[in-house]
Amino acid sequence: MITDPTFYVRMAQDESSYHTGIYIFLAVGVLMFVVGFLGCCGAYRESPCMLVSFFCFLLIIVVAEIAAGVWAYSNRDGLEKYVESTVRLTVQDEYGVVDTRTQTFDAIQKELHCCGVTGPRDWAGSKFNTEGKSTLDVSVSSILQKYSIPTSCCREGTDEELCKIAVKTSIGAQITNIIYSEGCVTKLLDTLKSHMSIVVGVGIGIGVIECLGLIFSLILCCGIRNMDRYKA
Repeated sequence: MITDPTFYVRMAQDESSYHTGIYIFLAVGVLMFVVGFLGCCGAYRESPCMLVSFFCFLLIIVVAEIAAGVWAYSNRDGLEKYVESTVRLTVQDEYGVVDTRTQTFDAIQKELHCCGVTGPRDWAGSKFNTEGKSTLDVSVSSILQKYSIPTSCCREGTDEELCKIAVKTSIGAQITNIIYSEGCVTKLLDTLKSHMSIVVGVGIGIGVIECLGLIFSLILCCGIRNMDRYKA
């Protein structure tokens, strides 16, 4: 997720929040590794202290995961708003300026066969068109308005030279056979939602395994204490 600039989930958050979330995931992963190692050592050395520590740390992680899941479920209706605002921000202000956003949105337009937020007209007045250009008529009411569109908006299989001509055209031109006419927000939301069931399934699977870890660590800890009592 850090190294792949075309990861779709980037578009569900602003760039800073996205990277913050990734580093939190990494920190949790390191903590999980340490906790797992502690549990293995506790079981191997038959140490009740280590097993109790393993149980406590794992319980904290499980509670945090449940809290995160509840928060995500309660805010699921806001996904559409978040994605739309981020995509609009990318098209208007970040495309051609922020490299990671540019690569991500190019990949989205190519793979989802879409262009702009709700259509190609969204590129009119964007920084992709106005950056470094002092005189540009950005009035969308003008049918002769000319503006540039990213080449990633060209339909799959379009001749490269024809694509370069089409992306520097006007609203009144016949570009529907060359440029994707549908916007990316709806298609991106459909793609993200279609993978939600997989994410939920994996999350439930991990939760079940963690709960088994809690149960078995307590059973093993009690068993070790009973053995020590009999030995004494």
